[in-house]
Amino acid sequence: MLAFEDDPADELLSATFAALADRTRRAMLARLARGEATVNELAEPFAISLPAISRHLKVLERAGLVTKSRAGQYRPCRLNADQLEKVDEWMTPYRAFFAARLDRLDQHLATMVAAHKEGKNS
Repeated sequence: MLAFEDDPADELLSATFAALADRTRRAMLARLARGEATVNELAEPFAISLPAISRHLKVLERAGLVTKSRAGQYRPCRLNADQLEKVDEWMTPYRAFFAARLDRLDQHLATMVAAHKEGKNS
């Protein structure tokens, strides 16, 4: 399927990358990676309003990165690692591509260093 066709999985992937583009949301995900937290706990390290934190959380929820539950008055947020795994799966072929390029660069640099050492010894 081509990327420009309507594909819910592709739209969710786009929403995920958009959510990850913001440093506040990435910091919130890093906090949730240590365990569930309330909105107030997530807001603590930031000098922004609770409504702004809630908007960030809504973006993360739409991207499938965070889920909220309810236990009485307690509403914990949790990281949804499944969506991050999908991002990782999408990135796998690109990781191999860049690894091959870095290997070639490493070989080239080793050749240059050897040639430089040879020039000094002559």
